[in-house]
Amino acid sequence: MFFTLSKLVWFVFSPVNFVILLVGFCAMLSFTRFARAAHWLGAAAALGLVLMAFSPVGRIVVRPLEDRFPQQDAARGPVAGIVVLGGPIGIARDDVVLLSAGARITKAVELARLHPEAKVVFAGGAANLISPVTHTEAEGARLMFTGLGLAPDRLVLEDKSRNTLENAVFARRLVDPKPGERWLLVTSAWHMPRSMGVFRKAGFPVEAFPVDYLSEGEPADFVRPYGRGARGLVISEDGIKEWIGLLAYWLAGYTDALFPGP
Repeated sequence: MFFTLSKLVWFVFSPVNFVILLVGFCAMLSFTRFARAAHWLGAAAALGLVLMAFSPVGRIVVRPLEDRFPQQDAARGPVAGIVVLGGPIGIARDDVVLLSAGARITKAVELARLHPEAKVVFAGGAANLISPVTHTEAEGARLMFTGLGLAPDRLVLEDKSRNTLENAVFARRLVDPKPGERWLLVTSAWHMPRSMGVFRKAGFPVEAFPVDYLSEGEPADFVRPYGRGARGLVISEDGIKEWIGLLAYWLAGYTDALFPGP
């Protein structure tokens, strides 16, 4: 129920979708007696879209998320396993497609080569709400990992989860981590606080290894505009969604902290 409701609500209230729908609504109202109010509301909505697209607001939103868990020394101590969260991969025309968070996959391979004793766990099924499931992310991950040279017997593929909560719960059931073992969690830096909170709540002790940064960690993050509006919209959307997700997961009891930290 939580998964379905979150998908439906986010479709309407995601910042970009909401602003576009609001502009369309105002366009229809402009032919009614509410035309004056519609013009002002539509102008405000259009301004919001421009700010998300070109101003540094996207980086400002994601920067605190990405600063929360610093990347650690990958070579420090033995590692029992590397858990990679879904989102970065798909299959199209029977071939692997790396999506915007593809650094999760490439970093996992780098870590797997650095720690040849470690299992590589990929947690990701299919998050389709309407369209039929033809391939899971885990299928794409298997093709990518083996194609990049990882032995199939090192892979643990979890193909039922649809969101971060299920990633943690289902992965823990599969690998049954033992006390004292060291497990690295690989996901996008802006997604790491919520992921760590969920894994802790699920009883799966992991260490954060954030990748796929959307901000550069420099003062320029707060002033430099985007040269491509589409890029700014994507980053703004991801950042705002993550802050809303933190609140929703905390209210639902899926994490013990509103903003999990180290």
